[in-house]
Amino acid sequence: MSKPLAGIKIIDFTHVQAGPACTQMLAWFGADVIKVERPGSGDVTRSQLRDIPDVDALYFTMLNSNKKSLTLDTKKPEGKEVLEKLIRESDVLVENFGPGALDRMGFTWERINELNPKMIVASVKGFSDGHHYEDLKVYENVAQCAGGAASTTGFWDGPPTVSSAALGDTNTGMHLAIGILTALIGRGKTGKGQKVAVSMQDSVLNLCRVKLRDQQRLDRIGYLEEYPQYPHGKFTDVVPRGGNAGGGGQPGWVLKCKGWETDPNAYIYFTIQGHAWAPICKALGKEEWIEDKAYNTATARQDKIFDIFAVIEEWLKDKTKFEAVDILRKFDIPCSPVMSMKEIAADPSLRASGTITEVDHKERGKYLTVGSPIKFSDTTVEITGSPLLGEHTDEVLASLGYNPEQVAALHSAQAV
Repeated sequence: MSKPLAGIKIIDFTHVQAGPACTQMLAWFGADVIKVERPGSGDVTRSQLRDIPDVDALYFTMLNSNKKSLTLDTKKPEGKEVLEKLIRESDVLVENFGPGALDRMGFTWERINELNPKMIVASVKGFSDGHHYEDLKVYENVAQCAGGAASTTGFWDGPPTVSSAALGDTNTGMHLAIGILTALIGRGKTGKGQKVAVSMQDSVLNLCRVKLRDQQRLDRIGYLEEYPQYPHGKFTDVVPRGGNAGGGGQPGWVLKCKGWETDPNAYIYFTIQGHAWAPICKALGKEEWIEDKAYNTATARQDKIFDIFAVIEEWLKDKTKFEAVDILRKFDIPCSPVMSMKEIAADPSLRASGTITEVDHKERGKYLTVGSPIKFSDTTVEITGSPLLGEHTDEVLASLGYNPEQVAALHSAQAV
């Protein structure tokens, strides 16, 4: 079966993480993604955090699978000519340059639209156009702070904390992918391309909407009943950091299991959901709590929630996190072991589903990478190794109509 995005050609002018995460997912689904890179060096992540000397770093390989690499010096006339031809034949150009970089290159929106009125130009930005910080350089943790995530993450007696999840980078890439696909569908109706832009601040905020919800509730009533600060603590006028609280109205916490003294991840996350209260009591051997008015409603439990967690932790002390979850899931209790990256990498279910996959690289050999988090009933997503720098230059030039002599001349001019 043809891949869903087969026939869609994408010029990938992105680097590092946000843009490459976007274009990689589109490549997984069948788009022909041509990564345009600087001759001699390419994407900076090829050399960042290397674990094998002079071989593309995992930072690069895990964000650029299924793509082609074209090296091109767009500062030279020969390079600009190649790019113009590529624009005429492509559907989407994705970029995460600094403000005005494409314009200075000579490829303004007006010029691109002139070359190809159907072209979609998709951009990753730190802040939206017109924002008072729009000229500020933004990285992952900057975006998490600007988007409100850091101020609401961590414990109330400590500083704001950033997440190890790529809320600013990969999350922005996923938002941009949605925008590109929407623009492609729109083009099918209008015949016209358009500009699509996603800012890192906006993307982080989109994932923090429940905290914006909480700010409005706090402004109105002065407290947030699902936070650990209620009812014994104090609230200020801003949403507090809630530690490991659930945040969605279902009290939860990270609790110690057997071996926590030596294993930093010997914990489970345990959620006390209303409908699961009776099963929780049965699992813990505390059936008397089921009808006890001091415990049998969420409101009654809130002022003693940490006492309840202490009882659960006592029950957990002779059980590993996996043993505990195997018992608790039989009672339909929402919980999970805290999985380390080492455990994730070896997880047989994730391997079987393709969420973790092993691929071949021409120089590195086999390496692990994430597969598609989206599963389809009729589409198989195949992950291939990332390209070597300039690996597909000659192939792309030939597809644009360059004969072998012209290709050799371009190489000689160091345009590619």
